[in-house]
Amino acid sequence: MQIYLPIAEVSVNAFLLLGLGGIVGILSGMFGVGGGFLMTPLLFFIGIPPAVAVATEANQIVASSFSGVLAHLKRKTVDLKMGTVLLAGGLVGAAVGVQVFAMLRAMGQVDLLVKLCYVIFLGIIGGLMFIESLNAIRRMRKAPGSYAQRKKHNWIHALPLKVKFRTSGLYISVIPPLIVGLFVGVLAAIMGVGGGFIMVPAMIYLLGMPTKVVVGTSLFQIIFVTGFTTLMHATTNYTVDMALALLLLIGGVVGAQIGARIGVKMKAEQLRILLALMVLAVCGKLALDLLLQPAELYNIGAGGHG
Repeated sequence: MQIYLPIAEVSVNAFLLLGLGGIVGILSGMFGVGGGFLMTPLLFFIGIPPAVAVATEANQIVASSFSGVLAHLKRKTVDLKMGTVLLAGGLVGAAVGVQVFAMLRAMGQVDLLVKLCYVIFLGIIGGLMFIESLNAIRRMRKAPGSYAQRKKHNWIHALPLKVKFRTSGLYISVIPPLIVGLFVGVLAAIMGVGGGFIMVPAMIYLLGMPTKVVVGTSLFQIIFVTGFTTLMHATTNYTVDMALALLLLIGGVVGAQIGARIGVKMKAEQLRILLALMVLAVCGKLALDLLLQPAELYNIGAGGHG
């Protein structure tokens, strides 16, 4: 069943969009990521213009993340205090990111920037997560109890403005969470992602939060930052396609509930290694597309001269 998307100016199969929304919703519930890092490139692959994909995807992330947060709140695995600090940084970052996006769109460079950002960030984060997850699994096999001892004192513990985060069992400075939130907010606006794929590793490895509260807290922050980003894109860049958003949204909400149930049954290390592999797969496909595009353009040009 083909439907025409007015803002994107393309026709797409409605069931394909519902299916994509569902798959990304499942990932959202399992891993605590908004799923945008996967969905936005998938929208590129089916012919949605990057500027529209970025702005509209932020819309779908809000719904699937909200659905995921409800499941985590029931299990009391959300650190609301930490989430609020991350959110404060995130809103400032999102406001800056939307302005940068509008500037690049006016220059006609936004499509290339979005794709390049994806290749760089997905490559780095996927690689780091994969290596760390493998090391964690090895440590678990050698000494099953040793993996829990991650609360080492590092430079973060020496920073001022310390606050007690009871749910996470942490007493750290609010500066690192604010910076992480700010960075994720900028990415949310430019890349159409919730930023969970950066937020989750940062919360575990940088802030030292326990894995069980990371997923719910990440989703809590994602809801508000991406909601704000969607609003900014709709009023500044006029690139939000509501028909596209609605179909992705329906699939996403259903998928997130299923994902949250699957996530509970799997070990944290297994979840992270799966997420790392997915990130690397999407990165590879995008990099290939970017490399093939100039070659195609060159061949067309060469054909014209001949």
